[in-house]
Amino acid sequence: MSDQIRTIAIIGGGSAGWMAAAALARVLGRAVAITLVESEEIGTIGVGEATIPPIQAFNALLGIDESEFVRATKGTFKLGIEFLNWWRSGHRYFHPFGVYGHDFGPIPFEGLWHRLRQAGRVQPLDHYSICAMGAAAGRFARPQPGGNNPLTHIGYAYHFDAGLYAALLRRHAEASGVTRREGRVIDVLLEAERGHIEAVQLADGTRIEADLFIDCSGFRGLLIADALGAGFEDWSHWLPNDRAVTVPSANIGPPTPFTRSTAHGAGWQWRIPLQHRTGNGHVYSSRYLSDDEAMSVLLSHLDGEALAEPRMLRFQTGRRGAFWVKNCIALGLASGFMEPLESTSIHLVQAGIARLLEMLPTRRFEPADIRRYNRLMTAEFESIRDFLILHFHATERTDTDYWRELAAMSVPDSLRERMLIYAETGRIFREADDLFTKTSWLAVMDGQGLHARSYDPLAGAMPLDEAQARLDRIAAVTRAAVQHMIPHGDFIARYCAAV
Repeated sequence: MSDQIRTIAIIGGGSAGWMAAAALARVLGRAVAITLVESEEIGTIGVGEATIPPIQAFNALLGIDESEFVRATKGTFKLGIEFLNWWRSGHRYFHPFGVYGHDFGPIPFEGLWHRLRQAGRVQPLDHYSICAMGAAAGRFARPQPGGNNPLTHIGYAYHFDAGLYAALLRRHAEASGVTRREGRVIDVLLEAERGHIEAVQLADGTRIEADLFIDCSGFRGLLIADALGAGFEDWSHWLPNDRAVTVPSANIGPPTPFTRSTAHGAGWQWRIPLQHRTGNGHVYSSRYLSDDEAMSVLLSHLDGEALAEPRMLRFQTGRRGAFWVKNCIALGLASGFMEPLESTSIHLVQAGIARLLEMLPTRRFEPADIRRYNRLMTAEFESIRDFLILHFHATERTDTDYWRELAAMSVPDSLRERMLIYAETGRIFREADDLFTKTSWLAVMDGQGLHARSYDPLAGAMPLDEAQARLDRIAAVTRAAVQHMIPHGDFIARYCAAV
């Protein structure tokens, strides 16, 4: 058809730009000419990245072998996130991937767990999760398909060096026909009639024209915001952290198969183990903590020696008023910034690419397509926003103004409804497009100290002794299954050690 997209220009590199380039080239082949513009003058954030399980599907789409990927990015495996000091100082809980136990027909696992908890006859949630138990033991294994045991339900993601991942994606993209142009964009030229982007002009005078533009220019949003006025919806009243200081440190032992998140007085610290180093960052609110204080907190809580000078980042949590405007779609930091607590940044890029491919426009750029894309991406961002707010709001910490104000704040209606339903019966619902599963919501609600007054009435259909026997059996089988996993460091050494 004559109105098909023929040219795409991606403005900006990094993980977001090269993810888009590699995926579009893989799916569209050489029928569409794809150009990526990036400047070596403009650095990328490039800190160690933690991810969530959907990235496996993205890499599979590109045909990237998992061992090749982990080796090339000096990565490690991730079974979930350990949270320290969030509900109370000294308290620990674990947010595992995969599932807790399993449902019994229409009777949900969590309903039986809440019922047994009230009777004082239940084990901690971690005992029913192969990922939580494997992480605690420092073990890892890929899931074993076709079985009916916990090893079948291992869920995992990765830690990796974001700069190395972008380089790997670039190799795949260029092999599929993507053209990279070095240059700094100094102007965005709009059509007089429709107001669409006609071209971007580089500092050397080159014009890059395209039918579709993808803005991966970072926080500034050079195209989507500066040129097209998409606006920004600020969520800092719910998620007030606005700065981060980052530093790599030396490894002091085998890498753990999980990310660690440690709450401090005015923010939290990440620990992301890679094969060659450990990534660390202190995310905090400048209203409550100075940059020097934040750096001191970070450096005093490193496991190993710092390997570089700390870097400071500034950001604002929220999303664009629209992700797709006219002939431009924003991905990555250009589309918004989410508090990095649950490792969703790469996923949001992946989600935007998936929906772009699902609704690849013609050169007519139908308004209905644009409205649907924006509606779905808005729902994605807001669902993640609610999950993040839960971590900060459901706390008993009162040791600083930061935590007292977060505990007392009003939360979005959508989150308040979830919390009210859980408080009454322990029920957890996953809406159709929710990223986070029932396991994720249960882990964080319980870990942050929320307790249900009752339990799902469906759980009353099973005799209490039978319920206990079934859950005890799940815990016993899970403990046994962990012994079939191997130490995480040994797994990497055997299958995907970086050269």
